[in-house]
Amino acid sequence: MIKITNENTVPHEPSVHRPNRERTNKHKSIIIWFTGLSASGKSTLANALEAKLHNNNVRTYVLDGDNIRQGLCKDLGFSDEDRTENIRRIGEVSKLMMEAGIIVITAFISPFTKDRKIVRELVEKGEFIEVFCNASIDVCESRDLKGLYLKARAGDLSEFTGISSPYEKPVNSEIELDTDKLSVQDCIDKLISYLLDKNIFEIT
Repeated sequence: MIKITNENTVPHEPSVHRPNRERTNKHKSIIIWFTGLSASGKSTLANALEAKLHNNNVRTYVLDGDNIRQGLCKDLGFSDEDRTENIRRIGEVSKLMMEAGIIVITAFISPFTKDRKIVRELVEKGEFIEVFCNASIDVCESRDLKGLYLKARAGDLSEFTGISSPYEKPVNSEIELDTDKLSVQDCIDKLISYLLDKNIFEIT
């Protein structure tokens, strides 16, 4: 992919900085990055976590893979190069939203370690929380309401993660959730405990 730069642009210094927004919101702003196979529970947990945080007056927004590919990334396919560009764009958007003072919750397969690392390195240490939704391929296939695994196994869907395209499991994720064993509530409890321990927000 050709890297395009514009030497005539100069970053604009905001009049309201992130710490000011965090003080107004009464919580820190971070990126919570759910990753895992299709049907491993990413979107379910991302939305359940947002609901829990919203009920505690935390400003949040969920960026979901399917939704993003309907707009911002609708020009991209599923080649390795396009997957990388998809995650790069999401990383930049997530960083902007974090700078706006909110907790950004993302739900993307993001199968490649190098791509997740690129997003992690966009922000400071502790501002990127990787959540690995760990579920076996068998469990994911049993949950497949969209029929995507069936299409992939039949050869009707190419470059499908876990079947015809690899998924590189995180080695050092901040949180690993065994979503084929834990309930949604158990997972949310674990996530909330982590955020409280890191003083990201307070229970109201």
